[in-house]
Amino acid sequence: MSDRAVDDENTRLAVAAGRGDRAAANALIRNTQRDIWRFLVYLVGAEDAERLTQETYVRALTGVRRLRGSAFTWLLATARKVAEDHPAEETAEGEDITRAVRALPADLRDAFVLTQVLGLDYAAAAEVCGCPVDAIRARVAQARRELVTELAPGIRHAHVRRSPAAPR
Repeated sequence: MSDRAVDDENTRLAVAAGRGDRAAANALIRNTQRDIWRFLVYLVGAEDAERLTQETYVRALTGVRRLRGSAFTWLLATARKVAEDHPAEETAEGEDITRAVRALPADLRDAFVLTQVLGLDYAAAAEVCGCPVDAIRARVAQARRELVTELAPGIRHAHVRRSPAAPR
């Protein structure tokens, strides 16, 4: 099934769930939960992601009457708002890249995770973030620069340690 067909099916399920169809709600959650959780991991960390994923669906399904367009981008936008309402606590969990992504300013982090981790196109990411496509492009580029700056010293240092030809 194409991405467009999957999104159309999820939108149909969301509308049916809004009318009280529990099977449709369960199918929508099954189809989208992994990606919503992954998005939230980068926003709030793994410890809070599961709880906030559940809250995302509660909030989204109670407000499904306001759905316009893609159910998936609507769910991501809802997850983003849920994460804003519940800021992540500072922790040392996760890998270096996850910590580096979580440390980005929220607008850069959201654009980066939506496009580079979840694979949304820039137009869909712009819809989730409520900004122009050009802003998403600029944010992703800036996020990449900041991540390279943050992670490159460790990468260079690790490479130097492993290299037998490196001077001591």
